[in-house]
Amino acid sequence: MRFATVSGTETVAAGQVGFGLVTTYLSRPVLLHVASPGPGGSDQYVVNNQVNSNFLFAYGVTNRLELDIALPVTFWQTGAGTTPITGASGDGLPNTAIRDLRFGAAFAIIPRNRVSPEQAAGAAEPKGNAYSLTARFVTTAPISDADFAGDRTAVLVPSLSADYRIQKFFFGAELGVRIRPVTEFAGARVGTQLATGLGAGYDILARDRLSLMLEGRAYVNFAEQHDTSQSAFGISTTENGKHITPAEWFLGLRSAPILDGDVAIFGGGGGPIPIGEAAITVPRFRFILGVTYAPLKRDNDGDGVPDKNDRCPTRPGVSGGEHPGCPAGETGDGETKPQ
Repeated sequence: MRFATVSGTETVAAGQVGFGLVTTYLSRPVLLHVASPGPGGSDQYVVNNQVNSNFLFAYGVTNRLELDIALPVTFWQTGAGTTPITGASGDGLPNTAIRDLRFGAAFAIIPRNRVSPEQAAGAAEPKGNAYSLTARFVTTAPISDADFAGDRTAVLVPSLSADYRIQKFFFGAELGVRIRPVTEFAGARVGTQLATGLGAGYDILARDRLSLMLEGRAYVNFAEQHDTSQSAFGISTTENGKHITPAEWFLGLRSAPILDGDVAIFGGGGGPIPIGEAAITVPRFRFILGVTYAPLKRDNDGDGVPDKNDRCPTRPGVSGGEHPGCPAGETGDGETKPQ
């Protein structure tokens, strides 16, 4: 992935296995306005602090089809939990939780040539198209039994990801739907959502050594929100005609200097984008740090020898021998990687 929150269009090479670890810190990701006997109600930090990690795995079935699995885990969290609603002192949050398992597939409808970014469209002699398009289908297995750690049923997420590159600039976009039944908690209702994402980046250093990214995501929630009121008979809710759109921005850096871009490290932070009514699931701020290994088998000279193994990456050669990727009789000593 080129961006931290917008899905990429490249897939792991055929027969290769990719994996990664992405850790996120969120401040006040779940805030509720709770009804109370006094006027105006009160704000309750249902989840106050949270640290999540995603263990990522991918397998390239072909050069265009990839299978994906993600296991999210909450390693630490604090907050009031459901205590402000139930009044029971034992309804706080657990310190750790297993979140819902995610699995799915990605298919490159318009694949990008497996060359370095500098050799793709925008170079003096481009070796690829300027754009690419990938379809994804993800579903979740509701394995979590902790509050605010998952859904009660499976969630289906079909989406399309696209990107475009021109010289050192690159752009990404994602459009999808998160299909799930409505869940209500103290008047806040979350159901099927339209998922959107946009990103723009710039390669500060060549060969994926350092890139700057600015991106944003928004989830248009179709479920109507409710107002809550409390009386001697308990809490009641009524429709209010309002809808929420959880949205966030993110600014980050990415570097992939190892194995010709197969190993990437990225990190950064962001916060809410105020769109419409306050949303239950938007944190005060979010920080992300991740590392991934995604073997792409980039081959700039098209001789069948991946650049990370090619002794002559700028000239087609032979695959065997002591100097793979070099023309017969040449060693490739002193040759540098393509810019």
